[in-house]
Amino acid sequence: MRNKYPQEFKDEAVRQVIDNGYSIKDVANRLGITDKSLYNWVNKAKKSPKQNKESEELKRLKAELKRVTEERDILKEAAAFFASE
Repeated sequence: MRNKYPQEFKDEAVRQVIDNGYSIKDVANRLGITDKSLYNWVNKAKKSPKQNKESEELKRLKAELKRVTEERDILKEAAAFFASE
C-alpha cells in the first residue's frame, strides 16, 4: 500500500533534515515513514532551486531581524539611560 502524504508534511520532514541537521533515519523513525521516502524527498528538495533560494532568503531575513532587534534594544537602553539623567 502506497501512502500519499500532504506536501506540508513532506516539506517539514525535509526541513528537519536540511535545516536542523537531523539524520534521515531519525526523522523517518519519528514520523513513521520509510527512510527511502524521506531520502527521495530530501534529494528532490536539494535539486529544487526555488526551495533552496527560499531557504537562503529565510536565513538571511532571520539574521537581519536578529540584528535589527538587537539595535532596537540598544537604542531603548540608551534612551532610558539619557532620560534618567
